[in-house]
Amino acid sequence: MNTTLSLLTRSVRGVLAASAAFSVMATAPVFAQEAEESAKAEDFEQIAVVGSRAAPRSVADSAVPIDIISDEEFKQQGATDMVSMMQTVVPSFNVNDQPINDASTLVRPANLRGMASDHTLVLVNGKRRHRSAVITFLGGGLSDGAQGPDISVIPAAALKQVEVLRDGAAAQYGSDAIAGVINFVLSDASEGGTFEARYGSYYEGDGDMVQLSGNVGLPLSENGFINLSAEYRTADDTSRSVQRDDAAALVAAGNTFVADPAQIWGSPEIKHDIKLFANAGIELSATSEAYMFGNFAEREVEGGFYFRNPHNRGGVNDGGTNENNEQLLLVGDLTGDMSGNCPTDIVVGDNVLTNPRYINEVANNPDCFAFNEILPGGFTPRFGGTVTDMSLVFGTKGELDNDITYDVSLNLGQNEVDFAISNTINPSLGPDTPTSFSPGRYTQSEQTLDIDFTKPFDVGLYEPLFVATGFQYRNESYESVAGDTASYEIGPLATQGFGIGSNGFPGLAANSQGRVSRNNIALYVDAEAYITENFMLAGALRYEDFSDFGDTTKGKIAFRWQALENIAFRGAFSTGFKAPTLGQSNVRNVTTAFGTGGQLIDRATLPPTDPVSQLKGGEQLTPEESESITFGIVADFENGLFITADYYNIELTDRISTASGIALTEDDIAALLAQGINDASSFQEISFFTNDFDTTTEGVDVVANYSMDMMGGETKFSLAYNWTSTEVDRASQNISPERIRMLEDNLPAVRYSATANHTNGDWRFLARLNYYGSIFEDHLDSALPIDKVGSEFTVDLEVAYNFTEEFTVTVGAKNAFDEYPDENTQYAGIAGSLYPTTSPIGINGGFYYLRGVYSF
Repeated sequence: MNTTLSLLTRSVRGVLAASAAFSVMATAPVFAQEAEESAKAEDFEQIAVVGSRAAPRSVADSAVPIDIISDEEFKQQGATDMVSMMQTVVPSFNVNDQPINDASTLVRPANLRGMASDHTLVLVNGKRRHRSAVITFLGGGLSDGAQGPDISVIPAAALKQVEVLRDGAAAQYGSDAIAGVINFVLSDASEGGTFEARYGSYYEGDGDMVQLSGNVGLPLSENGFINLSAEYRTADDTSRSVQRDDAAALVAAGNTFVADPAQIWGSPEIKHDIKLFANAGIELSATSEAYMFGNFAEREVEGGFYFRNPHNRGGVNDGGTNENNEQLLLVGDLTGDMSGNCPTDIVVGDNVLTNPRYINEVANNPDCFAFNEILPGGFTPRFGGTVTDMSLVFGTKGELDNDITYDVSLNLGQNEVDFAISNTINPSLGPDTPTSFSPGRYTQSEQTLDIDFTKPFDVGLYEPLFVATGFQYRNESYESVAGDTASYEIGPLATQGFGIGSNGFPGLAANSQGRVSRNNIALYVDAEAYITENFMLAGALRYEDFSDFGDTTKGKIAFRWQALENIAFRGAFSTGFKAPTLGQSNVRNVTTAFGTGGQLIDRATLPPTDPVSQLKGGEQLTPEESESITFGIVADFENGLFITADYYNIELTDRISTASGIALTEDDIAALLAQGINDASSFQEISFFTNDFDTTTEGVDVVANYSMDMMGGETKFSLAYNWTSTEVDRASQNISPERIRMLEDNLPAVRYSATANHTNGDWRFLARLNYYGSIFEDHLDSALPIDKVGSEFTVDLEVAYNFTEEFTVTVGAKNAFDEYPDENTQYAGIAGSLYPTTSPIGINGGFYYLRGVYSF
């Protein structure tokens, strides 16, 4: 066992062993405590975190930048979901609110090093995490069409630490690891536990949040453990809206049925959010162990959507215009044989409800119908759904003869999203329409077999050559299940110009549902060694073969040079790739978006191989390819100051994203109808996934830590700084100029946080200064440019007091001085958004919270 531990400690020193800490040697939960007690001092120093008083966040001995984030760092902040927590503690990790952004409302896309959310590989205990079933059709430009894992299902209470490898690592892990790797290490305590209760609310008085969580460690016989975690959370929605201009005009004209505000911009309501995690391990012998971990999570979310104007909503109220360009009302004939002689020339004017012709010929005529009769003030759908996530990983690892270690595991994962939309209609059903729909369900399933081996070889170098090799088989499937019949049904009014399907998010039709699958195999080899006492060299090579698009081989080389006693240099060059997901290649979806004319339109996302997509330039997707360079410096001074600074450059070609909306002609619609897409008459635009642009992203990460005694206690200072710049090197005509600028400028070029955490007896005080640089926003994704959303500072404050050794109470505020982004003075009246919706500081303002923690 000591030999195994010695190999593990040596491996962590280099990039390949740093990655082995994530996967090959994965965790050693049963042996972790023994390692601290029995490993030789010199071995332990090789994996010890540099710093005189506390562990800094970057591993000094790695050839590439790695952040180590303790469970305490997650607890000492106001954010409650994992995505926002990561943004606080990782310099190049960005996420913004998604107030009205289709499926992104359910799973917010996050970005590491300026890449899309599915360019970062996520691991749990060193094992690949499955993707979310949610595809972010509207992902704020950068993540449009991304399909990454949903890390918000991981409760903070379950974590021992999080390891963030900020470098391309596809040669070690395969597809997706272009921006880096995030490994969530689960708690392996065999005794004790915590229970936490938290309440918070925004300064505005909305968004009330209640969260209960707990963790307990139990022995599993004398040689093992089982660690259980649970979290339950609810949160009210928020509103940072103003009345839309068109809604205000209706009210001014006497329509008292219009809500104020007619459209809500803010955080969605979290009706319930349940997270369960278990982690277990047991020694089988002195040189082997078995392990198992898994989770179940369910989250129901509901948010706002776009307001439907009762005068001109297409397919609902819009009857076209007359020769004087006056808006006409859409009126349906309910007789079945068109004998009702219903009017088609009623001018809506300022308020159609007061128009005598509407009153006499429609409202009081049983043969004729307009939706103004049952929805006189228009309507605003509520969109959301339920996300269900589960996983189970089990395996065994240990040591064979001749210092060979092994790790064999089976990984099962599934994520499902069941969409829901309410306060809406299927217009083609007329007065018989329901108002709540289940428009469809999507499921991503993955099964992975990993077989890994490691062995050191004495080849006459300063230290043995550490070699890791392995095999991976992965099968994945993506299934789409039709919505309820009413969500896609073609009703009797469809032939009269009324829209088909649940308005806002039409249901997936039965003839469009299905299941697609693929498998891939991978072989890899990693090697690293200290050539001399001060120079480490590492290399990796990985081959993968996918059943749907072929094979690829990627490599990596990295070094670390201890130039001076306190100064080291490190760097890496790697090639990488991201395979197109099954969802991106096969999904069909219809959503409501703002068109460039400022009107709501129905945009269909079709498979890129669909005949209509191919007419517009679509073709079978190919992998994204990357070349990545990282170079950095590590400084560890005798006074306890620890600094790392790393430059990175990522060239990414054939990037996958959704094409900007492409207008449909009558011939296009006829072609779709001929395919059996019976609701195609409601589409105004289509989109599809495409390999349509190349980018170069470069940046600098700086992480610094320092601890000192002051004011009778201990203070820990930390700085996390990131500068990122992205340029679009090539783009086809399917990518609009506004979209290009969103890719380049929608994330802050500079972001940093500076934290001071002071402990004095039973008191603890934390202050964090956050800076976010300016951004560009294409408001509503509809060619409405906000050229500069100004830079912002926010401050987080927290005070904690230990009433006893077991019980601690914390009071804090996130964005304590209630900062907001610049107001949206240009376009607020169009859709009612008071602030730019993609602001990096969010749109909700300050948030205060109270937390009580009982430890045992």
